[in-house]
Amino acid sequence: MKLYQNFIGIDIGKFKFVVGIYNNKQTKEYENNHKGIAEFMKDHRHLLANGLCILETTGGYEMELLLTLCDQKFAVHRANSYKVKSFIRSLGNEAKTDALDAKALALYGFERCDRIELFKPQSKKMLELYELVGRRNDLKQIVIAEKNRLKAPKGKLIRTSCTTVIRMLTQEIEKISDKINALIAKDEILKEKKEVLKTIPGIGDIVANELLAFLPELGTVDRRKIASLTGLAPRSNDSGTIKGYRRTVNGRNCIKPILFVAAMAARNSKTGMKDFYERMIERGKKKMVALVALMRKIIVIANARLRDLQRANGAIKI
Repeated sequence: MKLYQNFIGIDIGKFKFVVGIYNNKQTKEYENNHKGIAEFMKDHRHLLANGLCILETTGGYEMELLLTLCDQKFAVHRANSYKVKSFIRSLGNEAKTDALDAKALALYGFERCDRIELFKPQSKKMLELYELVGRRNDLKQIVIAEKNRLKAPKGKLIRTSCTTVIRMLTQEIEKISDKINALIAKDEILKEKKEVLKTIPGIGDIVANELLAFLPELGTVDRRKIASLTGLAPRSNDSGTIKGYRRTVNGRNCIKPILFVAAMAARNSKTGMKDFYERMIERGKKKMVALVALMRKIIVIANARLRDLQRANGAIKI
């Protein structure tokens, strides 16, 4: 027996999203903004009440819709893009349109509803936190680009312009960082989680903020799922008598660079993390392999500690 009566697949784009209903050939398109989301919820409220929405992780473009649905207490699953693509390929349909993807997501929800987990935001401030942290990272990338231009042979006017832009952006990054820290400090749930994350070697203010923003599932899944979600679970590559080399693949793109920074810091700390890294090197592992193992260890510990915190505090009420 199915847990839900309706299954709503939503294919998210930068400017629009397409909605498909299981067992319904028709699809409908909406603007991916506050007005479009309100219109979608008005049109489908009778289905949402006892339905399940399925949407993919799409570079953050899904966050406003995702959090709005959660705020209204509707069931929503944030699907792993890699798994959804594999599911669609298994249907044997090589064609790709937004409408087909929306209907495929609805079918995915219908067939997997007994095994998939619902998305549960940590706080009502999640959207604001996500946008602020994303904006900070965008500005950091521009600063890096300007610094690279400054290294190349340039005339005085260009060098002055680059220096001015770097100084201006650095000031803006500091302002946004202050806003992020203030937002977390005012939210008891986020504040407590950040304090727990910072007890782990390698995780400081910036890494903790980014993990809270980009990995809201942290503490809500088991260690295998969190390793898979971050792309740090080694995949077997065996066939018959051949034992292939294990590799880590896929995962949420924005998380690996964050954990790499944390692993580099932990490797240089005077803690058990450094001992773990050095033991792997002594066993003949490559430095990058040892770093990836350290990244996985950090995220698994972070997940366990936040899970324990959540259990100690009881269910988080949004």
